[in-house]
Amino acid sequence: MQSVGIGDRMQHTDSAEELDLAPHRNALDDESLTDVTAGLQSDLRAYLRARGFIRGGDLRDIDDTYLTVRELLHAADVLSRLRDPDEETQLYVLSLLRGADQGERPKPEAVPSVLSEARGLAYAESLAAYRRDFSTWLEDHPDPEARKTLATLGEHIKRVEALQGDVPVEESETLVRTARELAAYARDGDESALTTARDRLSRLA
Repeated sequence: MQSVGIGDRMQHTDSAEELDLAPHRNALDDESLTDVTAGLQSDLRAYLRARGFIRGGDLRDIDDTYLTVRELLHAADVLSRLRDPDEETQLYVLSLLRGADQGERPKPEAVPSVLSEARGLAYAESLAAYRRDFSTWLEDHPDPEARKTLATLGEHIKRVEALQGDVPVEESETLVRTARELAAYARDGDESALTTARDRLSRLA
């Protein structure tokens, strides 16, 4: 965690610069999608290492750019191991490459079956990183109800990680929505968001 400002110590975990995948997209003119995605993985990892969810003491939502970047990283790995990827798979990975730095996240129903585990694991890893920052933020903004629900969310995240992402894509989507609703409660005092988050988690049990 970095210290920013003068006087009171403010939480700050996000130091990433804006992501630009245009050079990799342009490389598609001369290289295959598999080669391009293999070459961009180091850039994706560097971005994810620098990313956090607390800026100037404010807790941010888990955003679509972060989710899609991590999904692209996992999808690129799957693509590199497929001997003959079909058109649906290639088009989906291409959609990730085109949209990741624009905050454009594919809908759950668009995910090809061969990439569903990649999405599940990517989202679980993203949510685990978010949960760590959320927990850190709660140290300066104590809320027993938020921390209790965050712990329950964490249990579901660990389960998906243990399954290597092998869960329905709708379940991963539910966990993302829950994290955002819990943040709305903790940050803005939205009691209805807390109720909705808990209801979502109870239906996953």
